[in-house]
Amino acid sequence: MSNMKTLNKVVELAEKRRDEALAALAQQQRELQMAREQMVQLESYAQEAMARWSARSSVGVDANLLHHHRQFMQKIDHAMNFQARVLQDREALIERGQAQLHAAERDVAGLRRFAERKQQAIDHRVQRQDQKNTDEMALTIHLRQSLAQAQLQGVRS
Repeated sequence: MSNMKTLNKVVELAEKRRDEALAALAQQQRELQMAREQMVQLESYAQEAMARWSARSSVGVDANLLHHHRQFMQKIDHAMNFQARVLQDREALIERGQAQLHAAERDVAGLRRFAERKQQAIDHRVQRQDQKNTDEMALTIHLRQSLAQAQLQGVRS
């Protein structure tokens, strides 16, 4: 039985590892969603800036304003490129997290099947031992009854 306790503990640890992988994946998915929302904000901000620039440029602008606009748009473009890399990194983390979760789920399933087979083998051995004990007890009772009957017949003769 000690082996079954140990095996059950191993199954518990595998389940804990699976649960931790699931929690980590959920956190990574939340972080990806936040990164996507941030990218949408950056894209929206860039579109608004371009719309303002288009409206302003139709009236004419000086060189200084044009220079500042270009610098500003370069900074937004840089931020969007950086955010695109963040998104790629987050997606790669999620892929690894999903692989870890699938591996942990396979481990749990395999260990559970192994534990079930072990328990079935133990139950089968116990059942055979119980049957053997019952058979021996029945044989002992039968022999005692036969002996008592033989002795009773020997006394009558």
